[in-house]
Amino acid sequence: MLKSLSSLHRRVLAAFAAVALLALGGGIALGASDSASPTPPRRPLAQAVLTALQAPPVEGVAAKIRFTNRLLPAGSLPEGATLPFGASADGRLWLRRDGRLRLDLRSDAGDAEITYDGNRVRLYDASANTVFTFVLPHPTASRDGGRGALGELAGKLGPLLSMFNVSGATPSSTAGRPTYTVRISPKDDGGLLGAAEFAFDADHGVPLRGAVYEQGEPEPVLELAATELDYGAVSDADVAPRPHPGARTLEIHRAAAGVPASPSTVSGVGAVRRRLGFPLAAPPELAGLPRRSVHLIRSGGTAGALGVYGRGLGSILVVQTRATAGSTPLRELKLPQVNIDGRTGAELATALGTIVTFERDGVRYTVLGSVPPVAAENAARALR
Repeated sequence: MLKSLSSLHRRVLAAFAAVALLALGGGIALGASDSASPTPPRRPLAQAVLTALQAPPVEGVAAKIRFTNRLLPAGSLPEGATLPFGASADGRLWLRRDGRLRLDLRSDAGDAEITYDGNRVRLYDASANTVFTFVLPHPTASRDGGRGALGELAGKLGPLLSMFNVSGATPSSTAGRPTYTVRISPKDDGGLLGAAEFAFDADHGVPLRGAVYEQGEPEPVLELAATELDYGAVSDADVAPRPHPGARTLEIHRAAAGVPASPSTVSGVGAVRRRLGFPLAAPPELAGLPRRSVHLIRSGGTAGALGVYGRGLGSILVVQTRATAGSTPLRELKLPQVNIDGRTGAELATALGTIVTFERDGVRYTVLGSVPPVAAENAARALR
Protein backbone atom coordinates (compact mmCIF):
# COMPACT_ATOMS: atom_id res chain seq x y z
CA MET A 1 0.00 0.00 0.00
CA LEU A 2 2.85 2.36 0.81
CA LYS A 3 4.31 2.01 -2.64
CA SER A 4 0.99 2.65 -4.42
CA LEU A 5 0.23 5.61 -2.19
CA SER A 6 3.62 7.12 -2.90
CA SER A 7 2.83 6.73 -6.60
CA LEU A 8 -0.43 8.61 -6.03
CA HIS A 9 1.43 11.45 -4.36
CA ARG A 10 3.85 11.69 -7.26
CA ARG A 11 0.96 11.83 -9.72
CA VAL A 12 -0.80 14.48 -7.65
CA LEU A 13 2.35 16.58 -7.50
CA ALA A 14 2.88 16.13 -11.24
CA ALA A 15 -0.65 17.32 -11.90
CA PHE A 16 -0.16 20.41 -9.80
CA ALA A 17 3.15 21.01 -11.56
CA ALA A 18 1.16 21.15 -14.80
CA VAL A 19 -1.06 23.84 -13.34
CA ALA A 20 2.00 25.73 -12.11
CA LEU A 21 3.63 25.62 -15.61
CA LEU A 22 0.66 27.32 -17.18
CA ALA A 23 0.45 29.87 -14.40
CA LEU A 24 3.38 31.72 -16.05
CA GLY A 25 6.16 29.55 -14.64
CA GLY A 26 5.82 31.01 -11.21
CA GLY A 27 4.29 28.24 -9.09
CA ILE A 28 0.82 27.93 -7.52
CA ALA A 29 -0.61 27.85 -4.02
CA LEU A 30 -3.42 25.65 -2.83
CA GLY A 31 -4.95 26.60 0.46
CA ALA A 32 -6.43 29.12 2.84
CA SER A 33 -5.80 29.09 6.55
CA ASP A 34 -8.51 29.43 9.16
CA SER A 35 -7.37 29.84 12.75
CA ALA A 36 -10.67 28.34 13.99
CA SER A 37 -10.08 25.10 12.06
CA PRO A 38 -8.34 22.05 13.53
CA THR A 39 -4.56 21.79 13.44
CA PRO A 40 -2.46 18.62 13.80
CA PRO A 41 -0.04 17.92 16.65
CA ARG A 42 3.54 19.16 16.40
CA ARG A 43 5.82 16.61 14.73
CA PRO A 44 9.26 16.61 13.11
CA LEU A 45 9.04 16.99 9.33
CA ALA A 46 10.17 13.42 8.64
CA GLN A 47 7.53 12.00 10.97
CA ALA A 48 4.79 14.20 9.51
CA VAL A 49 5.66 13.07 5.98
CA LEU A 50 5.87 9.41 6.97
CA THR A 51 2.50 9.55 8.74
CA ALA A 52 0.89 11.09 5.66
CA LEU A 53 2.44 8.48 3.36
CA GLN A 54 1.11 5.64 5.50
CA ALA A 55 -2.43 7.02 5.62
CA PRO A 56 -5.26 5.39 3.63
CA PRO A 57 -5.38 6.73 0.06
CA VAL A 58 -8.14 9.06 -1.13
CA GLU A 59 -10.05 8.39 -4.33
CA GLY A 60 -10.20 12.01 -5.39
CA VAL A 61 -10.55 15.66 -4.41
CA ALA A 62 -13.26 18.19 -5.23
CA ALA A 63 -12.68 21.73 -4.02
CA LYS A 64 -13.84 25.29 -4.33
CA ILE A 65 -10.84 27.51 -4.83
CA ARG A 66 -9.72 31.13 -4.88
CA PHE A 67 -6.90 32.09 -7.22
CA THR A 68 -4.99 35.29 -6.40
CA ASN A 69 -2.48 36.56 -8.95
CA ARG A 70 0.05 39.29 -8.20
CA LEU A 71 2.52 38.07 -10.79
CA LEU A 72 1.99 40.80 -13.37
CA PRO A 73 2.43 44.45 -12.33
CA ALA A 74 -0.51 46.73 -13.13
CA GLY A 75 -0.28 48.11 -16.67
CA SER A 76 2.37 45.60 -17.76
CA LEU A 77 0.24 44.33 -20.69
CA PRO A 78 -0.99 46.35 -23.67
CA GLU A 79 -4.60 47.49 -23.56
CA GLY A 80 -6.90 44.64 -24.54
CA ALA A 81 -4.23 41.95 -24.05
CA THR A 82 -4.96 39.11 -21.66
CA LEU A 83 -3.14 36.05 -20.37
CA PRO A 84 -4.63 32.71 -19.31
CA PHE A 85 -4.64 32.74 -15.50
CA GLY A 86 -3.48 36.36 -15.69
CA ALA A 87 -6.03 37.68 -13.18
CA SER A 88 -7.43 36.69 -9.80
CA ALA A 89 -10.42 34.37 -9.99
CA ASP A 90 -12.74 31.93 -8.22
CA GLY A 91 -13.43 28.43 -9.38
CA ARG A 92 -13.65 24.67 -8.88
CA LEU A 93 -11.05 21.91 -8.90
CA TRP A 94 -11.53 18.17 -9.52
CA LEU A 95 -8.57 15.85 -9.01
CA ARG A 96 -8.55 12.07 -9.45
CA ARG A 97 -6.35 9.56 -7.70
CA ASP A 98 -4.48 8.90 -10.97
CA GLY A 99 -3.47 12.58 -11.21
CA ARG A 100 -5.95 13.70 -13.87
CA LEU A 101 -7.55 17.04 -13.10
CA ARG A 102 -9.77 19.85 -14.27
CA LEU A 103 -9.64 23.40 -12.97
CA ASP A 104 -12.33 25.95 -13.89
CA LEU A 105 -11.79 29.64 -13.11
CA ARG A 106 -14.11 32.63 -13.45
CA SER A 107 -12.78 36.18 -13.45
CA ASP A 108 -13.52 39.67 -14.78
CA ALA A 109 -10.71 39.18 -17.32
CA GLY A 110 -12.40 36.07 -18.75
CA ASP A 111 -12.95 32.44 -17.88
CA ALA A 112 -10.30 29.74 -18.11
CA GLU A 113 -10.30 25.96 -17.97
CA ILE A 114 -7.30 23.70 -17.56
CA THR A 115 -7.26 19.91 -17.79
CA TYR A 116 -4.45 17.40 -17.37
CA ASP A 117 -4.84 13.79 -18.57
CA GLY A 118 -1.53 12.44 -17.32
CA ASN A 119 0.28 13.45 -20.49
CA ARG A 120 -1.13 16.61 -22.03
CA VAL A 121 -2.12 19.92 -20.48
CA ARG A 122 -5.06 21.61 -22.21
CA LEU A 123 -5.87 25.24 -21.40
CA TYR A 124 -8.93 27.04 -22.73
CA ASP A 125 -8.80 30.84 -22.62
CA ALA A 126 -12.31 32.18 -23.15
CA SER A 127 -11.15 35.76 -23.74
CA ALA A 128 -9.22 34.61 -26.83
CA ASN A 129 -11.49 31.61 -27.61
CA THR A 130 -8.29 29.58 -27.89
CA VAL A 131 -7.23 26.16 -26.60
CA PHE A 132 -3.52 25.94 -25.76
CA THR A 133 -2.07 22.43 -25.47
CA PHE A 134 1.28 21.31 -24.07
CA VAL A 135 2.76 17.82 -23.67
CA LEU A 136 4.59 17.32 -20.39
CA PRO A 137 7.77 15.22 -20.38
CA HIS A 138 7.42 11.73 -18.94
CA PRO A 139 9.38 11.02 -15.75
CA THR A 140 12.36 8.73 -16.11
CA ALA A 141 12.12 5.18 -14.82
CA SER A 142 12.92 4.61 -11.19
CA ARG A 143 16.47 3.61 -10.35
CA ASP A 144 16.09 3.20 -6.61
CA GLY A 145 17.72 -0.23 -6.63
CA GLY A 146 14.76 -1.85 -4.90
CA ARG A 147 14.78 0.49 -1.91
CA GLY A 148 11.03 0.97 -2.16
CA ALA A 149 8.87 4.08 -2.16
CA LEU A 150 10.60 5.83 0.73
CA GLY A 151 14.03 5.13 -0.69
CA GLU A 152 12.94 6.51 -4.05
CA LEU A 153 11.47 9.59 -2.37
CA ALA A 154 14.67 10.16 -0.40
CA GLY A 155 16.71 9.81 -3.57
CA LYS A 156 14.66 12.52 -5.26
CA LEU A 157 14.73 14.84 -2.26
CA GLY A 158 18.49 14.55 -1.65
CA PRO A 159 19.62 16.82 -4.53
CA LEU A 160 16.73 19.18 -3.80
CA LEU A 161 17.72 19.62 -0.15
CA SER A 162 21.27 20.45 -1.20
CA MET A 163 19.93 23.50 -3.07
CA PHE A 164 17.21 24.70 -0.68
CA ASN A 165 16.67 25.49 2.96
CA VAL A 166 13.68 23.50 4.21
CA SER A 167 11.78 24.42 7.37
CA GLY A 168 10.15 22.05 9.80
CA ALA A 169 6.52 21.00 9.64
CA THR A 170 4.44 23.84 11.06
CA PRO A 171 0.93 22.82 12.19
CA SER A 172 -1.68 24.74 10.18
CA SER A 173 -5.21 24.47 8.84
CA THR A 174 -6.37 24.55 5.23
CA ALA A 175 -9.98 24.55 4.05
CA GLY A 176 -11.08 23.03 7.35
CA ARG A 177 -8.45 20.28 7.27
CA PRO A 178 -5.42 19.88 9.60
CA THR A 179 -2.27 20.45 7.58
CA TYR A 180 1.48 20.83 7.95
CA THR A 181 3.09 23.83 6.26
CA VAL A 182 6.66 23.70 4.97
CA ARG A 183 8.67 26.71 3.74
CA ILE A 184 11.45 26.31 1.17
CA SER A 185 14.00 28.99 0.23
CA PRO A 186 17.07 28.89 -2.04
CA LYS A 187 20.43 28.45 -0.33
CA ASP A 188 22.31 30.35 -3.01
CA ASP A 189 21.27 32.64 -5.85
CA GLY A 190 17.52 32.23 -6.23
CA GLY A 191 17.10 34.99 -8.77
CA LEU A 192 13.82 36.79 -8.14
CA LEU A 193 12.43 33.84 -6.18
CA GLY A 194 12.36 34.44 -2.44
CA ALA A 195 10.65 31.36 -1.06
CA ALA A 196 7.83 28.89 -1.53
CA GLU A 197 5.42 27.39 0.97
CA PHE A 198 3.21 24.34 0.68
CA ALA A 199 0.91 22.49 3.02
CA PHE A 200 -0.25 18.89 2.92
CA ASP A 201 -3.15 17.20 4.63
CA ALA A 202 -1.86 15.71 7.89
CA ASP A 203 -4.17 12.70 7.54
CA HIS A 204 -3.94 11.98 3.81
CA GLY A 205 -0.80 13.69 2.51
CA VAL A 206 -2.65 15.43 -0.34
CA PRO A 207 -1.11 18.86 -1.18
CA LEU A 208 -3.62 21.53 -0.09
CA ARG A 209 -1.65 24.71 0.39
CA GLY A 210 1.28 26.43 -1.24
CA ALA A 211 2.57 29.87 -2.11
CA VAL A 212 5.37 31.43 -4.11
CA TYR A 213 7.04 34.60 -2.85
CA GLU A 214 9.11 37.20 -4.64
CA GLN A 215 12.40 38.02 -3.00
CA GLY A 216 11.91 40.52 -0.17
CA GLU A 217 8.09 40.51 -0.37
CA PRO A 218 5.88 39.30 2.53
CA GLU A 219 2.82 38.51 0.39
CA PRO A 220 2.78 35.60 -2.08
CA VAL A 221 2.96 36.40 -5.76
CA LEU A 222 0.53 33.61 -6.64
CA GLU A 223 -2.04 31.87 -4.49
CA LEU A 224 -4.68 29.27 -5.33
CA ALA A 225 -6.70 28.73 -2.16
CA ALA A 226 -9.04 25.83 -1.46
CA THR A 227 -11.93 27.34 0.49
CA GLU A 228 -14.02 24.15 0.63
CA LEU A 229 -12.79 20.58 0.26
CA ASP A 230 -14.35 17.12 -0.18
CA TYR A 231 -12.63 13.76 -0.51
CA GLY A 232 -14.31 11.07 -2.56
CA ALA A 233 -14.62 9.50 -5.99
CA VAL A 234 -14.20 11.85 -8.96
CA SER A 235 -15.70 10.67 -12.25
CA ASP A 236 -14.08 10.70 -15.68
CA ALA A 237 -16.60 13.34 -16.73
CA ASP A 238 -15.49 15.65 -13.92
CA VAL A 239 -11.93 15.85 -15.27
CA ALA A 240 -12.76 15.73 -18.99
CA PRO A 241 -12.37 18.97 -20.98
CA ARG A 242 -15.63 20.54 -22.01
CA PRO A 243 -16.34 21.16 -25.72
CA HIS A 244 -15.68 24.69 -26.96
CA PRO A 245 -17.21 24.95 -30.45
CA GLY A 246 -15.42 27.40 -32.71
CA ALA A 247 -12.31 27.66 -30.53
CA ARG A 248 -8.98 27.39 -32.31
CA THR A 249 -6.22 25.13 -30.98
CA LEU A 250 -2.59 26.20 -30.55
CA GLU A 251 0.05 23.57 -29.78
CA ILE A 252 2.85 24.98 -27.65
CA HIS A 253 6.14 23.23 -28.28
CA ARG A 254 8.70 23.12 -25.49
CA ALA A 255 11.42 25.31 -27.00
CA ALA A 256 8.93 27.80 -28.47
CA ALA A 257 7.38 28.22 -25.05
CA GLY A 258 10.75 28.88 -23.46
CA VAL A 259 10.97 25.39 -21.95
CA PRO A 260 14.19 23.69 -23.08
CA ALA A 261 13.99 20.17 -24.41
CA SER A 262 16.09 17.50 -22.75
CA PRO A 263 19.76 18.01 -23.66
CA SER A 264 21.44 15.28 -25.69
CA THR A 265 24.84 13.87 -24.87
CA VAL A 266 26.42 16.36 -27.26
CA SER A 267 27.79 19.39 -25.40
CA GLY A 268 30.39 22.06 -25.83
CA VAL A 269 30.39 25.03 -28.19
CA GLY A 270 32.37 23.34 -30.97
CA ALA A 271 30.50 20.04 -30.91
CA VAL A 272 27.09 21.71 -30.86
CA ARG A 273 27.99 24.20 -33.59
CA ARG A 274 29.01 21.39 -35.96
CA ARG A 275 25.60 19.72 -35.61
CA LEU A 276 23.40 22.77 -36.10
CA GLY A 277 22.01 23.90 -39.41
CA PHE A 278 22.34 27.55 -38.41
CA PRO A 279 24.96 29.79 -36.75
CA LEU A 280 25.30 29.31 -32.98
CA ALA A 281 25.44 32.39 -30.73
CA ALA A 282 27.35 31.46 -27.57
CA PRO A 283 29.32 34.40 -26.15
CA PRO A 284 31.44 33.64 -23.06
CA GLU A 285 29.29 35.97 -20.93
CA LEU A 286 25.72 37.31 -20.90
CA ALA A 287 24.39 40.03 -18.59
CA GLY A 288 27.44 39.59 -16.37
CA LEU A 289 26.95 35.81 -16.04
CA PRO A 290 29.62 33.39 -17.32
CA ARG A 291 28.71 30.67 -19.79
CA ARG A 292 28.48 27.37 -17.90
CA SER A 293 27.47 24.96 -20.68
CA VAL A 294 26.06 24.54 -24.18
CA HIS A 295 24.03 21.44 -25.12
CA LEU A 296 22.49 20.11 -28.29
CA ILE A 297 18.71 19.67 -27.96
CA ARG A 298 15.99 18.26 -30.16
CA SER A 299 12.82 20.25 -30.75
CA GLY A 300 10.13 19.07 -33.15
CA GLY A 301 12.60 16.70 -34.81
CA THR A 302 15.17 19.40 -35.54
CA ALA A 303 18.40 20.27 -33.78
CA GLY A 304 18.66 23.24 -31.47
CA ALA A 305 20.93 24.56 -28.76
CA LEU A 306 20.54 25.26 -25.05
CA GLY A 307 23.02 27.60 -23.37
CA VAL A 308 23.25 28.01 -19.60
CA TYR A 309 24.73 31.16 -18.06
CA GLY A 310 25.34 31.44 -14.31
CA ARG A 311 24.41 28.96 -11.59
CA GLY A 312 21.33 28.07 -9.61
CA LEU A 313 17.89 29.63 -9.95
CA GLY A 314 19.45 32.93 -10.97
CA SER A 315 20.75 31.43 -14.22
CA ILE A 316 19.83 32.64 -17.69
CA LEU A 317 18.89 30.02 -20.29
CA VAL A 318 19.16 30.62 -24.03
CA VAL A 319 17.28 28.36 -26.45
CA GLN A 320 18.12 28.62 -30.16
CA THR A 321 16.11 26.86 -32.85
CA ARG A 322 15.48 27.31 -36.53
CA ALA A 323 12.61 29.76 -37.05
CA THR A 324 9.49 28.21 -38.54
CA ALA A 325 6.43 29.71 -40.17
CA GLY A 326 3.74 31.08 -37.90
CA SER A 327 3.69 33.16 -34.76
CA THR A 328 5.30 32.18 -31.50
CA PRO A 329 3.04 31.63 -28.47
CA LEU A 330 4.24 34.87 -26.90
CA ARG A 331 3.16 36.86 -29.95
CA GLU A 332 -0.17 35.04 -29.99
CA LEU A 333 -0.74 36.39 -26.49
CA LYS A 334 -0.15 39.96 -27.72
CA LEU A 335 2.57 40.70 -25.21
CA PRO A 336 4.57 43.93 -25.10
CA GLN A 337 7.09 44.31 -27.89
CA VAL A 338 10.78 44.92 -27.26
CA ASN A 339 13.50 46.12 -29.64
CA ILE A 340 16.47 43.76 -29.86
CA ASP A 341 19.01 45.54 -32.06
CA GLY A 342 16.39 46.47 -34.64
CA ARG A 343 14.46 43.20 -34.39
CA THR A 344 10.99 43.21 -32.85
CA GLY A 345 10.66 40.68 -30.08
CA ALA A 346 8.06 39.79 -27.47
CA GLU A 347 8.62 40.05 -23.73
CA LEU A 348 6.83 38.54 -20.76
CA ALA A 349 8.04 40.25 -17.59
CA THR A 350 6.71 38.99 -14.25
CA ALA A 351 7.59 39.32 -10.60
CA LEU A 352 9.42 35.99 -10.75
CA GLY A 353 11.20 36.16 -14.07
CA THR A 354 11.37 37.30 -17.67
CA ILE A 355 11.08 35.65 -21.10
CA VAL A 356 12.27 37.43 -24.25
CA THR A 357 11.90 35.88 -27.69
CA PHE A 358 12.92 37.25 -31.09
CA GLU A 359 14.03 36.08 -34.53
CA ARG A 360 17.09 37.00 -36.57
CA ASP A 361 18.38 35.57 -39.85
CA GLY A 362 16.16 32.51 -39.70
CA VAL A 363 16.93 31.66 -36.07
CA ARG A 364 14.52 31.94 -33.15
CA TYR A 365 16.06 32.96 -29.82
CA THR A 366 14.37 32.52 -26.45
CA VAL A 367 16.03 34.03 -23.38
CA LEU A 368 14.53 33.20 -20.00
CA GLY A 369 15.45 33.34 -16.36
CA SER A 370 14.45 34.49 -12.90
CA VAL A 371 15.96 37.89 -13.66
CA PRO A 372 14.63 41.45 -14.20
CA PRO A 373 13.64 42.52 -17.74
CA VAL A 374 16.77 44.64 -18.22
CA ALA A 375 18.99 41.60 -17.62
CA ALA A 376 17.06 39.42 -20.08
CA GLU A 377 17.04 42.18 -22.70
CA ASN A 378 20.78 42.81 -22.32
CA ALA A 379 21.41 39.09 -22.66
CA ALA A 380 19.30 38.96 -25.83
CA ARG A 381 21.17 41.89 -27.38
CA ALA A 382 24.51 40.24 -26.65
CA LEU A 383 23.69 37.05 -28.60
CA ARG A 384 26.14 37.23 -31.49
